Amino acid sequence: MPEVVIYSSGFCPYCTWAKKMLDGKQVPFSEIRIDQVDGAQQEMLAKSEGQMTVPQIFIDAFHVGGYTDMVKLDQEGKLDQLLKLS
Repeated sequence: MPEVVIYSSGFCPYCTWAKKMLDGKQVPFSEIRIDQVDGAQQEMLAKSEGQMTVPQIFIDAFHVGGYTDMVKLDQEGKLDQLLKLS
């Protein structure tokens, strides 16, 4: 299974929804809270080419984007392929 990383912050409904979606697919992920981990925001900005909103979701080296981007991939039938679920 690929490595899934979510950069998030507290009180972010989109972060919560993204994590619930992955939990629903039984996909393990690592969460990095940019409001709690020193340097995490700068790391997220570098990896996401300057995207400042959370969540920022990565599947291995692929930058999914945010929650709505992940939903779009799921609706297109591409998310499960990225997650190697199908």
